[in-house]
Amino acid sequence: MDIAKRLKEIRKSKNISVYKLSQLSSVSETHIRDLERGDRNPSFDTLSKLVKPLGLSLSDLLKETEDVSYLSNEEKELVECFRMLSKNKADALLNFLKTLV
Repeated sequence: MDIAKRLKEIRKSKNISVYKLSQLSSVSETHIRDLERGDRNPSFDTLSKLVKPLGLSLSDLLKETEDVSYLSNEEKELVECFRMLSKNKADALLNFLKTLV
């Protein structure tokens, strides 16, 4: 697994600049760039600081599957709400959503 590559891909997929990630995580821009190039190995503490502003957990970052998709905050909220519904209500909502697309 290439953490540097995944970190950069995830950051870019969320349209977050190195500068913005630095501001949100309190990790310097230089350090983030060095990590993304693979010039430095991240500590557990650094990874913990970086994943939160990206809307991830450490386990999300460390997943080795290539078919991982990253949910926006709105998508996460939809999933959480859907999981709270009864089976009947979940089925009805799913059928309704299918009519919208």
